[in-house]
Amino acid sequence: MMKKTLLTALMGAAMTVAATGDLLAQTTLRIFTGGQQRPDVMRQIVDVYMQRNPGVKVEVEVGGATSEQQQQYLNTVLASRDTSLDVVLIDVIRPAQWAAAQWAEPLDSYLGAEKDAIMARYLPAYREANIVGGKVIALPYFADAQFLYYRKDLFEKHGVAAPKTWTELRDGTKKIMAAEGNANLSGFQTAGAPIEGTVCTFMVPYWQQGGNLTDAAGKLTLDPAMSKKTFDLWADYKAASVLPANIAEIVTDRMRQNYQAGQLIATMNWGYVWNRVENDADSQVKGKTGVVPMPGFEAGKSATCVGGWQLAVTAFSKNKAEAVKLVRYLSSPEVSKQQAILASHLPVFPEVYTDADVLKANPWFKDALPVVQTARSRPVSPRYTEVSEIIRTNMNAFLAGTKTADAALADMQSRLGGIFK
Repeated sequence: MMKKTLLTALMGAAMTVAATGDLLAQTTLRIFTGGQQRPDVMRQIVDVYMQRNPGVKVEVEVGGATSEQQQQYLNTVLASRDTSLDVVLIDVIRPAQWAAAQWAEPLDSYLGAEKDAIMARYLPAYREANIVGGKVIALPYFADAQFLYYRKDLFEKHGVAAPKTWTELRDGTKKIMAAEGNANLSGFQTAGAPIEGTVCTFMVPYWQQGGNLTDAAGKLTLDPAMSKKTFDLWADYKAASVLPANIAEIVTDRMRQNYQAGQLIATMNWGYVWNRVENDADSQVKGKTGVVPMPGFEAGKSATCVGGWQLAVTAFSKNKAEAVKLVRYLSSPEVSKQQAILASHLPVFPEVYTDADVLKANPWFKDALPVVQTARSRPVSPRYTEVSEIIRTNMNAFLAGTKTADAALADMQSRLGGIFK
């Protein structure tokens, strides 16, 4: 009888523990991220969050190799008011679109009296990108900008200085290619496929000439002469065989893979590349890479595209308050530092750029902050999806040789004029 009583007591205690465990794990949050935004690093970060918050379980859903593919999936999910996602990682170009579609839960009431102080800590470009119509639509996860990654070892070997102009980059890579005599070694790559990165392939040289796509009133100011010079730049690079023949098929991470495999001399790419080329086991260029601001038509007149990813709580989440707590954590200086070390994701807090641990992992960050601070934003518009499609498809067609520069520019001018009236 005594054994039976003891067994019953133990079973009762086990049931109580199990029930308590169920109660502790009663809130499940689902966060969506793209495959290129280092979901493995996010998983490490949310594991720490769950340890600190045992009543919350965080699931990470991964999808889409590009910003466009991710948004296409989210368009379907959110248009149906699906409640399965609580937090979504969105491109810096998306907050205005999400605000217009009413897909994002405004965060103002959750941030309360701290709102202004919280937002003031972020780099201005990200503070401004995430406030739409006076409302906080999302919080920054990590910053980004495009830099020139180049084979420092090959430049030094062949007596070529780090390029400050497009002419220096063209001539330097041509010299290296000729001297190396390696048929598998390309000169330079930028995004050329019909993806979001190809918008930057157009905008960066255009901005470097002083061009703006819209004026202060939001009207189209696409300058024909500056646009033509941009097309001419890439035509010149193609004619010199500095751009590969298949440039119109090149996507962002393919450039990273080509560079990492030792098959590319230089590339215009984002911050995450550094961590991969320096830490991946298969990298052929570890310790051989230099990172500098993008070259310009004139030395000292650089420009680059601002990038980065933001954390939005969906308007259809059933756990909004808990989701905001998770977003606050993921958008904190602590996590910004972790991302910088683990993924070379650029911080959204100025002070993290000078952190000793961050600089040990990313020595080039010491010069990165001014570049990020002056990086240019692509047009802010609820119709940005259309804007992107017009620019990237015309740039892609030009690079593929199926459209002339004049035809591509005429189409851009006509169709963008219908958006920015």
